[in-house]
Amino acid sequence: MSLNVIDLIKGQLGPALVSQAASQFGESESGISKAISGLLPAVVGGLANNSNNPGVLDAITNASSSGILGNLLGGSSDNSIISTLLSSIFGDKLSGLVNSIASFAGISNNSSSSLLNLVTGATVGSIGKYAADNNLDKSGISSLLSDQKGIVSTLLPAGLSLASLNIGDWAKGYKFDNDNDAIKTTPHEEPKVEVTRSTTSNGTFPERNNDSGGSIWKWLLPLLLLIAAGYFLWKQCEKKETTTTTTVATDSTGTSSDTTVTSDTSTAAAPTSKVDENIDLNGTALKGYKGGLEDQMIAFLKSDGYKNAANDAALKDKWYDFDHVNFKTGSGNQLEAGSEGQLQNLVAILKAYPEAKIKIGGYTDKTGNEAVNLKISKERAAFIKDWLGKQGVGAQVLDAEGYGSQFAKVDAKASDAERATDRKMSVRFAK
Repeated sequence: MSLNVIDLIKGQLGPALVSQAASQFGESESGISKAISGLLPAVVGGLANNSNNPGVLDAITNASSSGILGNLLGGSSDNSIISTLLSSIFGDKLSGLVNSIASFAGISNNSSSSLLNLVTGATVGSIGKYAADNNLDKSGISSLLSDQKGIVSTLLPAGLSLASLNIGDWAKGYKFDNDNDAIKTTPHEEPKVEVTRSTTSNGTFPERNNDSGGSIWKWLLPLLLLIAAGYFLWKQCEKKETTTTTTVATDSTGTSSDTTVTSDTSTAAAPTSKVDENIDLNGTALKGYKGGLEDQMIAFLKSDGYKNAANDAALKDKWYDFDHVNFKTGSGNQLEAGSEGQLQNLVAILKAYPEAKIKIGGYTDKTGNEAVNLKISKERAAFIKDWLGKQGVGAQVLDAEGYGSQFAKVDAKASDAERATDRKMSVRFAK
């Protein structure tokens, strides 16, 4: 199965960035989110359509060392590489794309243009980082981009069509589906009814027999309506599927990740799953689990729990586990795709409460070599601390420590699912 580069990019465009962009551009968060949802598939599709373009490949190859991912809001709008890249992809259709997205999202053309640069920077930067991490040469990058032609086909949000984006003839190769909420019927020809008129020998029409029930349509129309109703019911039954999310442990040294399982409604009831909700941060909405890390930390800060804590000893036993921050198996410095969204949420919380201080902790289960476990847990904690520092909140991160399996509670011989509770990254308040 081909890699979906959208998964690499989503972590860069999380709720925290949306909130910051809305504040910087003077737009609503819903408008910013709506614009990004339309721009992202357009940019990915444009790159895929230019997968053999030397300029595109050069831009992606050099993106890893440009530092663009660390300063999307500040460094994308005036980046000459991005401007050149957009001109190469969209040509004279660039202004049409900006205008269409502005109209669709209800934002200004200036904001739409800035967001296009931002989304392009996040896309090129994420793909460039992935290529560097996985030693992809330009040929590998080209193949990765080309693969997206079969993946981006369902990304455009409802209400936005390719025709309305004015992005050129290349878009005809992408069959976006914007009608997921409508019943789709297969085109078919209605039966052709041939009516033959006969005449008498004198050329006049014979008198109609009133007892025959009249026109053929009196019985044909009800029959057609019955067929249509049956087809509608059949399509409805076909669509009765449900998707549930379960948590599956994947990292023997650190974290767990989510996987999607599709089951038919006729089977047993699906397990209860966590669902992302809007977590209120002083009027700003963060995406997170109810009762998850963001929700718990904000509730604690609002209750003056931090302010009233006498010293660090009063805080050291209350840790908050990350829900979405995962590292690649065996790695101490490579996050799984999508992990930066919750880290951005943490940045937003720290900026909202600048007096708050935190400490990062890394933990593993009891399996494997303890020296290796300790080393990896320390590397991961240090990585998160450094990452937060690059977002401007480093002064609020007092320490980062890895504990290996020191605090693991589940026996090494237990099942992997049971041991998953010991593998985590956590954060606590400190003084």
